[in-house]
Amino acid sequence: MASSGDSSGSSSSSDEPWNAETKEKFETKSRSEFLDPCQEAAARSIRCLHRNGGDRSMCQDYFQAYRDCKKNWLERRREERKKGGSIF
Repeated sequence: MASSGDSSGSSSSSDEPWNAETKEKFETKSRSEFLDPCQEAAARSIRCLHRNGGDRSMCQDYFQAYRDCKKNWLERRREERKKGGSIF
């Protein structure tokens, strides 16, 4: 399936999208800069599609991993906003 040698971030970033490192990057980035801590999961799903000739049924696990990552990230961001009153 996915190659583990192509990971560009730390292993904790892929396991937990909203960690202290991601929070720091998100809070210090410019407003026009895009930050997606689930980018690695998205890249894996795209690579799966390419490997399997666009057959989405072969990549459902990758899609679900991306959805779970995004859901977790957004929930954590909401919690942080409630705690700190941050706009983002």
